[in-house]
Parts: sequence; structure tokens; C-alpha cells
Amino acid sequence: MEERYKERIVIDPRIMVGKPVIKGTRIPVDAIIRRLAEGMTVKEILEEYPNLTREDITAALEKKDSVRIRTID
Repeated sequence: MEERYKERIVIDPRIMVGKPVIKGTRIPVDAIIRRLAEGMTVKEILEEYPNLTREDITAALEKKDSVRIRTID
């Protein structure tokens, strides 16, 4: 699996206690995933977080899938 999400997601212990966040923001990946799971649309998320792009949301989903795959292996 190509890990393109690494260009958009950073993990830094000085930012949000090391939670994965969208690069250049303090928006945690899990916040994006949680909103999608609650039924929010990509458009609604982009309205709530105007600093995000569709590519950022895609990266969050790729990161989530990457973690799940590693956990299963």
C-alpha cells in the first residue's frame, strides 16, 4: 500500500501530545474520522474546518486504514 498520507499527516510529541494531525494544523486525524463515522459529509467537514482540503480528509482515511492493516497483521 502506497503511503501518500505521510505527506499530509504528522506525528510530533509537541503537537496534540503526539496524536496524528493534518500537517500545518492542530486538527487530529481521529477528529476527522469521528465526524465521518457520525455521518458528516466531506463538504460539512470542510465547512467546519476551512483549513482542510479534500486531500487532507483522504489522507486521514488512508492513515486510519494503514493503522487497521498493521494491527491485523
